[in-house]
Amino acid sequence: MGGAVEQMGYERTIYLEDKPRKVAQQECLHLAEFKRKTETISVTEAGGRVTAKPIYAHMSNPHFHASAMDGIAVLAEKTEDAHESNPIHLKEGTDFVYVDTGNVIPHGYNAVIMIEDVNEVEPGILEIVAPATPWQRIRPIGEDITYGEMLLPQGHTIRPVDIGALLASGQTTVSVVKKPVVHILPSGNELVSPGEPIKPGNIIEFNGSIFSEFVKEWGGEPQLQPIVQDNPEDIRKALIKSTEEADIVVINAGSSAGSKDYTVHIMRELGEVITHGIATRPGKPMSVGKINGTIVVGVPGYPVSACLTLEWFVQPLVCDYLQTPIKKRETIKVKAGRRIVSNMGSEDFVRVHIGKVDGEYVANPLTRSASVTMSLVKADGLLVIPAEHLGVEQGEEVEVELYKSLPEIDSATLFSGSHDLCIDVLSSMLKEQDATAQITASHTGSMAGLMAIKRKEAHMAGVHLLDPETGVYNISYLERFLHGEDVVLLPFLKREQGLIVPKGNPLNIQGVRCLAEKNSVYVNRQRGAGTRILFDHLLNDQGIEPDEITGYDREMFTHLSVAAEVRMSERNVGMGIYSASKAMDLDFIPIGDESYDLVMRTSFLESEQGQNLLNVIKSEVFKQNVERLGGYKVQENIEPYYLAKV
Repeated sequence: MGGAVEQMGYERTIYLEDKPRKVAQQECLHLAEFKRKTETISVTEAGGRVTAKPIYAHMSNPHFHASAMDGIAVLAEKTEDAHESNPIHLKEGTDFVYVDTGNVIPHGYNAVIMIEDVNEVEPGILEIVAPATPWQRIRPIGEDITYGEMLLPQGHTIRPVDIGALLASGQTTVSVVKKPVVHILPSGNELVSPGEPIKPGNIIEFNGSIFSEFVKEWGGEPQLQPIVQDNPEDIRKALIKSTEEADIVVINAGSSAGSKDYTVHIMRELGEVITHGIATRPGKPMSVGKINGTIVVGVPGYPVSACLTLEWFVQPLVCDYLQTPIKKRETIKVKAGRRIVSNMGSEDFVRVHIGKVDGEYVANPLTRSASVTMSLVKADGLLVIPAEHLGVEQGEEVEVELYKSLPEIDSATLFSGSHDLCIDVLSSMLKEQDATAQITASHTGSMAGLMAIKRKEAHMAGVHLLDPETGVYNISYLERFLHGEDVVLLPFLKREQGLIVPKGNPLNIQGVRCLAEKNSVYVNRQRGAGTRILFDHLLNDQGIEPDEITGYDREMFTHLSVAAEVRMSERNVGMGIYSASKAMDLDFIPIGDESYDLVMRTSFLESEQGQNLLNVIKSEVFKQNVERLGGYKVQENIEPYYLAKV
């Protein structure tokens, strides 16, 4: 396979396979030889369980002839001559009896006349003016369920309505497939359990809990095991124990080719390995093997890789055990909002935001990093780029799998542009008014936000672009880049920009000049971000070249990311908004207020969605919530600037 070195008695495999994912999936299922077990449980506790064999009715429902409504039971033949011109009188006890809905039809009667269709002539005597037909308004025996009929087939997932049918047929217990037991083994010296003290270098073990919930969702019984340390003996003991007790074993981390990735070696030592590495991004460093007759799936440590790998390999195993189909996600066609580059030879799985703009679905990629759990939390869908493609061009129509429902996506406001904490406040308040409303945000920077509006790939953009010549924010950029477009700039916030420094300001930073003179490391924003443009303007004003600033090329995409980086070292300094500094408990050197405004098309502002947004922005509660963050002032008189009217 490639170069190798000795490491604690094991060879370090440098290269992984590039096995096609679907080939690896089929080989994994072929390797599985499950010994399925069944159990008998109460029908009332059987929701979501899978039937082990066909289930037949123990009794009919109804098991007697029953009245379908309130009225009188009669013998239809005695009413044949009833007509408006020939009313017939019926005597209670002789010609009819009163019945309510669900009552047994007494022997000797074969029809029911609604109570609304009879007229009381005198006590005990009723008049009818229309004949009854045999078995009208009577539920016959077995109308719903007939004794002996098959109610549910084998391999059926029991639903709430199925429970009702089972109980109505006289069933009180049901035979179901015992849930496959899935042992989940987190591994790594750096891991600590949730709630335990944490120190630098530690990582809270949360993948196991994610896996457990997925296994439950698919119908299995997850059993999260104690954290396994990164040494061969502990891994060996854990794998032997779990493969003897479980139907499927998942071991998290240790499946790559690093110096402490022992899992594959031990799997080979104890059993066999059929896959080590698949041609996907993310998810490549995974493994599949068999020990003690039990399938073992080794999934990568990074959360996104782990979750995708679990879905590709463990879900099919659970469904195969239960003999149930794998649920497929809904798919839709979308327009790619940005160019997405991919590598030939590997399937690429890209998490995306999706919004409906001017009647067309637009998808924008989230971070591609396999370590960012929030990319799955925020994703509306998943774009799969085939292995033979080099990527997706901007504006190209592609198909995506949906993580959310279409109504949720249809009601979302797609935001692009500069990051600000107040967008989250705005989204939360919109959702309080309408449970389906939300803002789906892509933090791309102010210039990218304007371009998204121009290309009709977002409903709204957040911008704070300073014109160095006039000292005015945003207007000149709209006139330059969106000339001729029917767009509007909505004054939104005044916010305080400044330098974010560690608590106590250990380097005594007083301004931009200090960054070039002192032993500091700057944390910059990405190109096109308003903060980056402001910083470059300040450097130019003071005659400072970017290469005089250590760390100038180190880019972050949000104010909070900058603040988080500053917090990591006493030498770090960044530029951002006061609220981000406050959120991270850092010090702040003010530079000045700036205008952070919203840009949108006029048609969106005038829509119901846009008006709801405007009403929230103008509300006193929104103003209070925003100003409580610190460093903000909500515009008092919001007068939209219509570019088309200039």
